Amino acid sequence: AVQVVESGGGSVQAGGSLKLSCIISGFTFEDYAMAWFRQTPGKEREAVGCISWSGGWSHYADSVEGRFTISRDNAKNTVYLQMNNLEPDDTAMYYCAADFYPRPADYCSLDQGGVDYWGEGTLVIISS
Repeated sequence: AVQVVESGGGSVQAGGSLKLSCIISGFTFEDYAMAWFRQTPGKEREAVGCISWSGGWSHYADSVEGRFTISRDNAKNTVYLQMNNLEPDDTAMYYCAADFYPRPADYCSLDQGGVDYWGEGTLVIISS
């Protein structure tokens, strides 16, 4: 069975850092670009960033560019979201997503419509 499981959420003060992890099983990790999305109550889910299957290409939303970094470890079937200089507006449920982009394509997309698998989310709360 496919599993996409996020962890690492929590509550930190503005200016702090958090690192989210997402471990997958049930499909071939290297055939998928991975992405992070987030959502707050009353708002639409928005893209945070994505990373290609090799890790050689990534793309970020303007709101997190320069503060957030996505990485992946294909040997561990895990993708990470390092979040630095956190702001109260970063408070949200963060979701990990898998998007089928088979090799040799080394690309990722922030389009939610292309996502094949979603995690259940991990909550991040940033206090001012």
